[in-house]
Amino acid sequence: MMVDQAESLRNIVKQRQEVIQPPKVQVTSRVITVTSGKGGVGKSNFTANLGISLSKTGKRVVIIDADFGLANIEVLFGIIPQYSLANVLSGQKELKDIISEGPHGVKFLSGGSGLRDLANINERQMTYIIEKLSYLDSVSDIILIDTGAGISDSVLNFVKASKEAVIITTPEPTSVTDGYAIIKAVRESNGDMPEIKVIINRVDDSKEGFEIFDKISKVAKRFLEVDLTNLGYIPYDNNVIRAVKSQQPLIMTYPNSEASKAIEAIAGRLLDSSLPLVEQKAGIKGFMRRLSGIFK
Repeated sequence: MMVDQAESLRNIVKQRQEVIQPPKVQVTSRVITVTSGKGGVGKSNFTANLGISLSKTGKRVVIIDADFGLANIEVLFGIIPQYSLANVLSGQKELKDIISEGPHGVKFLSGGSGLRDLANINERQMTYIIEKLSYLDSVSDIILIDTGAGISDSVLNFVKASKEAVIITTPEPTSVTDGYAIIKAVRESNGDMPEIKVIINRVDDSKEGFEIFDKISKVAKRFLEVDLTNLGYIPYDNNVIRAVKSQQPLIMTYPNSEASKAIEAIAGRLLDSSLPLVEQKAGIKGFMRRLSGIFK
């Protein structure tokens, strides 16, 4: 009798604990697409150094090089990967086998022709690659997708599938115009508008940076009804060129340079502006599902 009462009490306590304990939330990575309206504005260089800066804060970072024409991330890191996502898509390799280790623990992988060919694969193959890519959610806190430059369908598809997109531009009028063109193209397409964050690269001073952003922001608000986020500016710095020539990340070779300090400040703002978990829509798996929907 005493045993039965003790067992009943234990069951009651267990049931109460199950009610009180909150449901477990699946932790997924934060996916950020980095793009630009034209080439030569420092997009890939920024992405590589941003990844290192975020890694220094303790975040696990993976960079996906989705620039099909130029594999800039691997060049900037001075590491040539042996395999790409195409090898995973063909079933030759597992995703963990194609991930390369970059500076300061930053991991990166080459999309190669694998990402470009996603538009031509069937639903079964898409389900397969989505499940494979979901592995990244277990090894990263932040995934940076470095797209190609310009307003091609592939670039726009990556931006439209994102919840967060960072657009890099410079004070050059053509760069500003092309950056705005990306925002306009995404706004006029079907689907949800991602949160657009803008960075002005190679400015002479802070005044120029704020003026350029203000110009883009006002036009986007007036004609597209889109609110842009000012993520900051990066000053022109000769150390950037020196670092690229040596195939060493700026933020590690010249950590005290003005450009390095600006990138670290931008990394801090990105972390401060993290979207709520419910808005991140299931990390890389959610991103790929939205991308699949766009292709369909």
